[in-house]
Amino acid sequence: MEYKETLLMPKTDFPMRGNLPKKEPEMQARWQELDIYKKVQERTKDRPLYVLHDGPPYANGNLHMGHALNKILKDFIVRYKSMSGYCAPYVPGWDTHGLPIEQALTNKGVKRKEMSLKEFRELCAKYALEQIDNQRTEFKRLGVRGDWENPYITLKPEYEAQQILVFGEMAKKGYIYKGKKPVYWSPSSESALAEAEIEYKDKRSPSIYVSFEVTDGKNILETGTKFIIWTTTPWTIPANLAVAVHPDLDYAVVKVADQNYVIAEALLESVQTTLEWDNAEVLQTFKGSQLENITTKHPLYDRESPIILGEHVTIESGTGCVHTAPGHGEDDFYVGQKYGLDVLCPVDDRGCMTAEAPGFEGLFYDKANKAITEKLNEVGALLHLSFITHSYPHDWRTKKPIIFRATSQWFASIKDFREELLEAVKNVQWVPKWGETRLFNMIRDRGDWCISRQRVWGVPIPVFYAENGESIMTDETINYIAKLFREHGSNIWFEKEAGELLPEGFEHPGSPNGQFTKETDIMDVWFDSGSSHQGVLEERSDLQRPADLYLEGSDQYRGWFNSSLTTAVAVIGQAPYKSVLSHGFVNDGEGRKMSKSIGNVIVPSKLMNQYGAEIVRLWVASVDYQADVRISDPIIKQVSEVYRKIRNTFRFLLGNLADFNPDTDTIPYEKLREVDQFLVVRLNNLTQKVRDAYENFEYMNIYHEVNNFCTLDLSSFYLDFAKDILYIEAKDHYERRAMQTVMYESLVTLVKLLSPILPHTADEVWSFVPGVQEESVQLTDMPEFKEIEHSEQIEARWSEFLKLRDDVLKALEEARNQKVIGKSLTAKVTLYVNEETKALLEQLHDNMKQLFIVSDFAIGGGIEEAPEAALKLEHGAIVVEKAEGETCERCWVVTPDVGQDKDHPTLCPRCAKVVKENYA
Repeated sequence: MEYKETLLMPKTDFPMRGNLPKKEPEMQARWQELDIYKKVQERTKDRPLYVLHDGPPYANGNLHMGHALNKILKDFIVRYKSMSGYCAPYVPGWDTHGLPIEQALTNKGVKRKEMSLKEFRELCAKYALEQIDNQRTEFKRLGVRGDWENPYITLKPEYEAQQILVFGEMAKKGYIYKGKKPVYWSPSSESALAEAEIEYKDKRSPSIYVSFEVTDGKNILETGTKFIIWTTTPWTIPANLAVAVHPDLDYAVVKVADQNYVIAEALLESVQTTLEWDNAEVLQTFKGSQLENITTKHPLYDRESPIILGEHVTIESGTGCVHTAPGHGEDDFYVGQKYGLDVLCPVDDRGCMTAEAPGFEGLFYDKANKAITEKLNEVGALLHLSFITHSYPHDWRTKKPIIFRATSQWFASIKDFREELLEAVKNVQWVPKWGETRLFNMIRDRGDWCISRQRVWGVPIPVFYAENGESIMTDETINYIAKLFREHGSNIWFEKEAGELLPEGFEHPGSPNGQFTKETDIMDVWFDSGSSHQGVLEERSDLQRPADLYLEGSDQYRGWFNSSLTTAVAVIGQAPYKSVLSHGFVNDGEGRKMSKSIGNVIVPSKLMNQYGAEIVRLWVASVDYQADVRISDPIIKQVSEVYRKIRNTFRFLLGNLADFNPDTDTIPYEKLREVDQFLVVRLNNLTQKVRDAYENFEYMNIYHEVNNFCTLDLSSFYLDFAKDILYIEAKDHYERRAMQTVMYESLVTLVKLLSPILPHTADEVWSFVPGVQEESVQLTDMPEFKEIEHSEQIEARWSEFLKLRDDVLKALEEARNQKVIGKSLTAKVTLYVNEETKALLEQLHDNMKQLFIVSDFAIGGGIEEAPEAALKLEHGAIVVEKAEGETCERCWVVTPDVGQDKDHPTLCPRCAKVVKENYA
């Protein structure tokens, strides 16, 4: 007889190799065939709703690792919620308007000015929808489950209609107004920008000190005294209308050679060093408030620049005398309003100087720096020129510097409902907690929101103008435009004349002849996406407002979190979200930002083709995503190794359950051996920890807890000694069925717990699990934590035993290295332990030979009785020697009893009995 044929070795068709790049698309095709999203929603439809509202990625370009991190995190949450008592719909969305799409078409050779606005907008829409299709394919490839056939898209008519209603409600409350103010202006985009569209990069700028000569000192200063200003934007000097000083600062009149200058006293030393003054003498000092209304002469033009007071003036740098151009700075604008100054802005849309800057007309502002500096030098007003590199705002799309430029724009007033916004922030749960402080401070400090853009690809600002120039935005006109947009889309605004877009018979006292014009600006794209609580959560019957969660990158505190809060509080008086969770950015393995120029860019598609989406998903679970995270080939290989361990654990469990029927072979918990109960307790604790981690969005904890359970509790302990029972004993032997019971419960529990993170693998494993009814693990619920009697005592006892077992394994390893033994089954272990450990071993009642995977075991006495040769470790002294006897041909145990059965002379009595009873 071939005894190896009598061993119950593992049998499973579940493959050891994942072959994920090939198998995942097959699994996804199966999900599509099942319509798994619809089935999940149908199964959970009567449960409480949990809405994670998707922030719209921009419909342009392939996915980067930030997209993958974001969408996979969302998928973890939605999948978990749908398996833990909720109905959790997931409606993905896309942001589709704005400059990048216009720019992309221009780069492809589209000539916007050679076609109608309607034609150009149709090309933009076509391009955006193509980009959506590409990105949707990649998101689905990542295993993200959602209503992909019915996403929300900001260019859709129903969305645009709701956006118009948001605008209308804000207008009705008086929050929308038109005004001429300095805004971030991008000459490279020829459009105003919002704060969220600005990024800061280093820029080299001229640093100049310029003198303004006093023409009327108001009996305080002598005529001819000069105020000194400092600026890094010489191109704004033609727009100068005043010099600001702080009312409470001390200002000194400093005599240098034969000239008197005025600067802040606190800055005398630094100015003296910069201007290389020798023998500077302070003649007198004044409070800034005493200098108000003194007049100086503009250094280039024949006009006055009065001295005004401003609380914004500081002594952090410069001279304490601030060059004030109300058309080119927010502080300048507000202080200028107080003094009735004009809002002079001699720079056009393209960033070129206009006729209002005589002598420099037509020069691009950056080129004008040199010409203006030379002119200042020529007239004797330039005191110093150097160059500095400093952080400066840039257009985040074109990557080129922006300017502050006063133009006529539409604004959403923040100051009118700032307190409600701040209160709303306090009522939201923020993860991490610092998110609350960050957004609170942003809203506290922000100015009014410039919502108009001078582009064509976007949602038009629904305002009409009467013949007398009065703007019209009434409930009647807004509702009518919203209705038109819902029926025809916003293109109708560009296709029809103003009169055709107004309700029939519309009259206005400002248009006695019935003539109207329409606004040509479009809305800021942040107004588009910021209206999604109305355009999606209110629009769709399967969702609700406020959403339970918004989850985006940390850059969205100034972006979508901010604009959504602003529009929602303005319209409905509360935040559109109950909770906000943010994640960091994805950097390379050294923590550097990914950049094509550095060559360190890693893209999801390449990782999926090489390793599979599961590895990308497991990487997301492995990182502390609330901070910036790292990814590299070594990191991904490390994650792949953890995946391999998890997969091998599944395979071993499946292989040893080939003959197990959970309906008939399960042993009740109370009838299990204590070692089996210990594993059930550990599994139960794992369930609790993993459930808690899911609830708190702590996926790294899941990654480590599951990995530890598979590696330590199962592979290194339970499954390690299980082979002597699973393979050797008869099929229905009580101990074997007991272990299979524990293994089955471990398998089902692990598959469910990991399903949100590794959905492809979980469903693959599920198809091999005996006795399950559901066609996908996604159609099941998470395992529940159970109250198990005496679980703490059981865990305490066996945890102590595992420490002792670790010592025994160390001793066996040393004996193997010294050639005392070969495999551990050739060994006999004798322990010399204290009374406490001896009592523990007696309590456990288990087969210690099996647990230690040795052929013979004995307790030799107390530690003090241990022979010199014993290995003394933390929990006792251990003697390892060769076991006496022969090796059983079937189980490999070494025992003197081999050969007692004459029919099976090469077997031990246990194996002989099993063979006789089952294989005779």
